[in-house]
Amino acid sequence: MRPFGNPTLRLFIGAALISLSPVWVKLVSVSPTTSGFYRVLIGGAALAVYLLISGQRLQLSKRTWKILLLASVFFALDLWFWHRSINYIGPGLSTLLANFQVFIMTAAGIVILKESPRPLQLVAIPMAVVGLALIVGLDWRSLPSDYRLGVIFGLLTAASYAGYLLSLRESRAGSKHRLPSREVAIISLVTAAILGVSAMVEGQSLAIGSLNDAVWLGAYGLLSHCVGWMFIASSLPQVSTTEAGIALLLQPTLSFVWDVLFFARPMTAIELLGAAIALIAIYLGSRPASKQAQGTG
Repeated sequence: MRPFGNPTLRLFIGAALISLSPVWVKLVSVSPTTSGFYRVLIGGAALAVYLLISGQRLQLSKRTWKILLLASVFFALDLWFWHRSINYIGPGLSTLLANFQVFIMTAAGIVILKESPRPLQLVAIPMAVVGLALIVGLDWRSLPSDYRLGVIFGLLTAASYAGYLLSLRESRAGSKHRLPSREVAIISLVTAAILGVSAMVEGQSLAIGSLNDAVWLGAYGLLSHCVGWMFIASSLPQVSTTEAGIALLLQPTLSFVWDVLFFARPMTAIELLGAAIALIAIYLGSRPASKQAQGTG
């Protein structure tokens, strides 16, 4: 997939497209579970078409299929928590919190993979906590209950997304394909099935009530989930670690910008300082993962 020959251009266009993910969620009038369902259904179907056109076969081991099922559960939880966080605290903060997966990945590397933490990682974690404290305020009990729930859901998103990334990485062990197109297509469609069942259990309708909702959901699935991800994945092997790290920051940064521009989110100087500190922490925490930039969305 090379509509743009310049990998840096593809990288940043992809990051910009993914940054719009929470905007689509905020714009639609369907339930958070339903919007997640259509994101992965539409995006997964588009990726399946890509696999057919490119001639890739789903020749995966039983072990890989089991890991992909686990990754699908994590991704379904990721979207379930994240979409509710978006509705409670807005696209900007919810996306910033989701990107705290960097620190959970660091902890998993230390505990599970027995990796030694790097100095930058040890600095980044307390920085992120300080940044978050400046954004949400130091008096947690004074915050509205919905806002507190949105923050909790945002952090649960980060944990779920880290589980998804670890599972996806494990499913790719020994793969000869440069892009994880097969794995993400399978995960997307299985996640759609999980969220479809979840919507029925919750009593939520999967019906799309308006043309506007259909357009936003289509943009979410095609532009953010499918095209944005393909642009980023195809460019990562060809860009520098610095460019990949900047792209990692671009998603939550732009999500904050869209939150202010489209939804008139008020931002105080202290909140802006907290966001800047948290973004720097995410960048520092992601530096050791050379060319492995991952953004939620």
